[in-house]
Amino acid sequence: MNITIREFLPEDLPAMTAIWNQVVEEGNAFPQENPMTLKEAGDFFSSQSFTAVAEADGCVEGLYILHPNNVGRCGHLSNASFAVSRNMRGHHLGEQLVCHCLEKAASLGFRVLQFNAVVSGNTGAVRLYEKLGFTRLGTVPGGFRSKDGVYEDIILFYHSLT
Repeated sequence: MNITIREFLPEDLPAMTAIWNQVVEEGNAFPQENPMTLKEAGDFFSSQSFTAVAEADGCVEGLYILHPNNVGRCGHLSNASFAVSRNMRGHHLGEQLVCHCLEKAASLGFRVLQFNAVVSGNTGAVRLYEKLGFTRLGTVPGGFRSKDGVYEDIILFYHSLT
């Protein structure tokens, strides 16, 4: 399988929106509760410091958004979110997206990539971040309300980019 990660283009928006909304509707990883319209998604993805898509054999199968985690004196901290289509999970596409994001964040001048809310039940993400050298900052008990109403812990991670 040939994977290419690149900056998103307007023509990618339908596939990107479908993938993002798939994760939102699953209700076990993203804080958003409602899917985005194509217009909302276009505005959202365009407003990031960088938005990338992963193409597998010419089809958009994943994406990430990268932006400051805070402002002003904390503006050097970045944050990102990742979404992989259901049919590509388990094929290491997420790992490629995270590695690309680490490089892109550093190239944009960020000094840290921080994740504020990795759901503890998202064991694939937790394992990946630990494999890639992210440091656990701590756990917030019951910090995420899943789609079925169950409260799960969230884990905070960071990775130095300098």
